Amino acid sequence: MNAAKKVERAGEARPRSSLSSDVVSCPQTAPSKLSVIIPVLDEADGIAQALTALAPMRARGVEVVVVDGGSRDRTVERARPLADRVIVAPRGRGAQMNAGAAVAAGTTLLFLHVDTRLPDDADRLIVEGLAGSGCAWGRFDVRIVGLHPLFPLIAAMMNLRSRLTGIATGDQAMFMSREAFAAGFPDIPLMEDIAMSKHLKRLGRPLCIASSVVTSGRRWERHGVLRTILLMWRLRFAYLMGADPARLARSYGYAPRQS
Repeated sequence: MNAAKKVERAGEARPRSSLSSDVVSCPQTAPSKLSVIIPVLDEADGIAQALTALAPMRARGVEVVVVDGGSRDRTVERARPLADRVIVAPRGRGAQMNAGAAVAAGTTLLFLHVDTRLPDDADRLIVEGLAGSGCAWGRFDVRIVGLHPLFPLIAAMMNLRSRLTGIATGDQAMFMSREAFAAGFPDIPLMEDIAMSKHLKRLGRPLCIASSVVTSGRRWERHGVLRTILLMWRLRFAYLMGADPARLARSYGYAPRQS
């Protein structure tokens, strides 16, 4: 596939053209064309490695769309030769992922964090898993890489919690049919993945793929593992109790985009 020749602005859309044993049946047929959408901001140091890891899937026909939120480094320049499309959208994961979905050609959409790596056969697992289960959406188990001894326990608890609640997080590489995506992620500065999961649960429980994505423990190590766990519990509880996502984002150290 040829890389995108220019950086596009969001809105310049073209026409859309080993599974877990506890897969739950849901009323939806499986699409076949997969697009991977990656929201980024100031990721020049890691974007080339992230996109190079997707090269084998691109060779099998998977589309890769990078959505930049206004990077001030060389993220866009380094992404351009390694992705099918590179576009610029308003900053914020929800807004960026929605912009990527609007230009993507796939009938199945996978939303991937730049520091998360997919299994080598993720495309097959998704297509066959959705077809076999009839589910409209799903996620992968996650494994956290890093030096802290609590990372395996944290990942195991994330995976178990997701199975029990039917709620997925962005670290688990959420995927869904375009029909299930519908209006998309809410444009909120935090918890957009939780909000989207709650919407998708109305269609049925997620397909849980036991093969793990591998995500970086960098934010845990940077802020302290136990401190990060307690912060995320507090933020999630506050969100479920109706707290303003913008205020929660500031607590997380993220400055929301000004309207």
